[in-house]
Amino acid sequence: MCKVILDYTPLRGELMAKELKFVMLLDCYGDLLTDHQRSVMELYYCEDLSLAEIGDPLGITRQAVRSLIKRTEDILLHYEDKLGFAERLGKMRECFGNIENAAQYITDSSLKQTITAEIGKGLSLL
Repeated sequence: MCKVILDYTPLRGELMAKELKFVMLLDCYGDLLTDHQRSVMELYYCEDLSLAEIGDPLGITRQAVRSLIKRTEDILLHYEDKLGFAERLGKMRECFGNIENAAQYITDSSLKQTITAEIGKGLSLL
């Protein structure tokens, strides 16, 4: 699976947002795809390979790779539309971040350590 990297640079704008969205969807629903679909999507979105770099070793054209990526994107969007896990996961991560930020203002170091540890446990479950 991809490791979600939140390096959002304004230079890449919408393209980066689209890539991040599909990386998140792939993390949530990748196991529901075929091995072929998942590997092509990971090569494209996580490894940042070109269509030719993906297609050549597989013996398929760039157009076939693009078509497969488009169909798989549609599948991932359909899963998200029906299940909504990625959106909920994003909201949960945001909530944990808010709690972590609020915990910075706690003066009792023991309580602060406990809260930070619990946040870490919660995030590891996501």
